[in-house]
Amino acid sequence: MGRYILRRLGFYLIAAWASLTLNFIIPRLAPGDPAAAMFARFEGKVAPEAMGALKAAFGFTDAPLYAQYFTYLKHLVQGDLGMSYAYFPARVTEVIGTGLMWTVGLAGVAVVISFVVGSFLGVLAAWNRGGWLDSGLAPALAFLGAFPYFWLAMLALYLFGFVLGWFPLRHAYGHDMEPGLSFAFAADVARHAVLPASSIVVATLGGWMLGMRNTMVATLGTDSIRLAHARGLPPRQVMLRYAARNALLPNVTSFGMAVGFVLSGSLLTEIVFSYPGTGYLLILAVRNQDYPLMQGLFLVITLAVLAANFAVDLLCLWLDPRTRAHA
Repeated sequence: MGRYILRRLGFYLIAAWASLTLNFIIPRLAPGDPAAAMFARFEGKVAPEAMGALKAAFGFTDAPLYAQYFTYLKHLVQGDLGMSYAYFPARVTEVIGTGLMWTVGLAGVAVVISFVVGSFLGVLAAWNRGGWLDSGLAPALAFLGAFPYFWLAMLALYLFGFVLGWFPLRHAYGHDMEPGLSFAFAADVARHAVLPASSIVVATLGGWMLGMRNTMVATLGTDSIRLAHARGLPPRQVMLRYAARNALLPNVTSFGMAVGFVLSGSLLTEIVFSYPGTGYLLILAVRNQDYPLMQGLFLVITLAVLAANFAVDLLCLWLDPRTRAHA
């Protein structure tokens, strides 16, 4: 088992190095010069003598590409992702840290709720085939899941925010609130998160439910489940311990990939609600040609997906005896 874990760890380390390298190369293949684009915004108000100092401050250099690459790796090891010139003088790590907190709080919680509730509903639908969960709720959730989640977000914003006035229309908390560890602030943040989180849950719940339901139906037809019934085990034990545990593996694997969805910030949902997460930051970075911030966001998303998939591999190793046998 130890060799299996080391092999998987080695694979993800190589994938991480490849993603770091691509993250360095791709912005340099993009058309245009980010330095020239940034300096053009000054409209000649900056003296030519100051340009050199500004270039040094933002990390622009005329050194050979390989030298830039090693400097880039050295800064990464030190946790230095450069300076954001859209949010100057803030560092990229500070900007991403602020957005990441809101994204994990919103989309992370929404995806976990969707995964847990959807998988459990899929177990119940397969166990009670032909019931109202199987024949009514599953098609209804699949129908809702066919709509783009940003469309559901706009519909929820118009109906529950604009027409009924039950929830705030935008941002993560009210402008009259002072951020802090207080019940009033936490309640205001939760109230602002209801509509965007609900739109993500509604749009993704059907996928988790149908995936779990289909795998569960196949698992219930196996000899191991028939043997469990023949031994007279309680139905709830057969459903949860024997059938659901084996059927959960494909959904767990998909959950690792869903982390990418989480950290990209449910981009359009954040735009609809003006939510200050990483997706909203990514749009602002593209609009302002903020290459350091774009690189930092792509890097965080990639590394988070790789780390989540490694954690899923370990979880599958614990859940599935067949994986342990071949490890």
